[in-house]
Amino acid sequence: MIRISEIRLPLTAAEQPDAPLRAAAAGILALPLAAIASVHVHKRSFDARKAELLAVYIVDVTLADPTQEAPLLARLAGKPHVQATPDMVWQPPARAPANLPLRPVVVGFGPCGIFAALCLAQMGFRPIVLERGKPVRERTQDTWGLWRKHVLNPESNVQFGEGGAGTFSDGKLYSQIKDPRHLGRKVMDEFVKAGAPPEILFEAHPHIGTFKLVKVVEHLRAQIIALGGEIRFQQRVVDVLIEGQHLRSLTVLDVATGQPYELRADHVVMALGHSARDTFAMLYARGVAMQSKPFSIGFRVEHPQGLIDRARWGRHAGHPLLGAADYKLVHHATDGLGKGRSVYSFCMCPGGTVVAATSELGRVVTNGMSQYSRNERNANAGIVVGIEPPDYPHDPAAFEATLGQTYGVEALAPGAPHPLAGIVLQRQLESGAYALGGSNYEAPGQLVGDFLAGKPSTQLGEVAPSYQPGVLLGDLHAALPGYAIAAMREAFPAFGRKIKGFDRHDAVLTGVETRTSSPLRMGRDDRLQSLNVRGLYPAGEGAGYAGGILSAGVDGIKVAEALAQQIVATAGPAQTR
Repeated sequence: MIRISEIRLPLTAAEQPDAPLRAAAAGILALPLAAIASVHVHKRSFDARKAELLAVYIVDVTLADPTQEAPLLARLAGKPHVQATPDMVWQPPARAPANLPLRPVVVGFGPCGIFAALCLAQMGFRPIVLERGKPVRERTQDTWGLWRKHVLNPESNVQFGEGGAGTFSDGKLYSQIKDPRHLGRKVMDEFVKAGAPPEILFEAHPHIGTFKLVKVVEHLRAQIIALGGEIRFQQRVVDVLIEGQHLRSLTVLDVATGQPYELRADHVVMALGHSARDTFAMLYARGVAMQSKPFSIGFRVEHPQGLIDRARWGRHAGHPLLGAADYKLVHHATDGLGKGRSVYSFCMCPGGTVVAATSELGRVVTNGMSQYSRNERNANAGIVVGIEPPDYPHDPAAFEATLGQTYGVEALAPGAPHPLAGIVLQRQLESGAYALGGSNYEAPGQLVGDFLAGKPSTQLGEVAPSYQPGVLLGDLHAALPGYAIAAMREAFPAFGRKIKGFDRHDAVLTGVETRTSSPLRMGRDDRLQSLNVRGLYPAGEGAGYAGGILSAGVDGIKVAEALAQQIVATAGPAQTR
């Protein structure tokens, strides 16, 4: 096939695009229409930079005479928007040995763990999956317990359970990672096979939404089991045994019974989410190589979705092809305490809701979520400020108060970053938000106009906050460090110049947003194993190698491949299938 990019059609033509795309492809290739057998849409986006909104396509063209493909590509070699369609089909790099000595273990069943387990199962390795939370439907009931009844289950919530944190999100399936092997396409194809809308294969900013993700995750689980895999829920890894820099076993707590047991394991994918703080601390205590890394902190902001639609689509707002509009904003602070800080929108959820996302008692965390329809009244996004390891606490008292022990921070040079210091800061801010919200899991809130003016909010305007269990209005200046507040106060007027009304007085802020990404990274080598523990494969968002559903799934595939190849190399060719 031949891939053509940058075909632009008016929005009216995009409503029935088959004939216009065939005509455009024939014109670009300088062929008669009859020479075009079919045109398949690979990607569709929209260009709203001018008054006349355009649909922009990437298509794959099949010729009526396939033998003409090679000479045609040679003749058009100078055209940057015409090339051969790449092969995007995933090819397993290994097959399991006939007598597999020990089944590989995957810890965590979020997007990374799901795709690591799925690919291992497809290669015949029959993985064992340990997930500390519950199956997705039981987990959904527990999550509603917090949202509706103010009751948190620390082992089954927005962060922990089948599907990971991505299940209770917008279900975004796009990323800016480099993906020369098209592993992202593998992720998307598997989602569609499991029941996701086929439109995700060609939309520029695809998403699934929580309700649809529940069924998709269940179908992926069933496929892993059908291929010989095993999923064990409510199984939390509480310790690891390392002998001579080799992983030998896991200590697993059966959460339902309270009984621990040992599981022999030579190859383990640690597909932890970014909130597995107790597991991070345990691995650090066992000497697993890790370091602190930057992340971001901030608030959620809500506007009427119609305001965003009009700003992005203009007179075309409301067109059924366009749906609810999103945005992406960034501002580099230039003044005061926030000078030099980047402020940007994060995890923007069109037509969605702000959700309670804590996994720990006595703490408040916000996140955003949308259903596939994206038809709720508000748009929301995190407005967050980038922070670096030097910003994190380094005094022993802070470690003792938030982690229960100092983890040797007192032995570090003054100001040297400790791998767990980002967790200390997160817990400090989340505990503060819990207190500001009334100590009942309501979120502290403030109107944007009052936030900019530096005065408490006492009454809502037209924008009604969507966060459940509820919002307690007040003053958010104490919810984040002063440099973050200063940077955000500078950013909002700048964002208002980009999107008219973004800094409107009654837009609602809720806090805090602290789990934008993992606060640490577990080092790994070119074979994707831990730098100092053979057989341990840090993976996904919690280990610092992904940021969202798609990139986490891609990393899970890569780690599964590396693990499989290592097992095969160790087993030797005589034992392989």
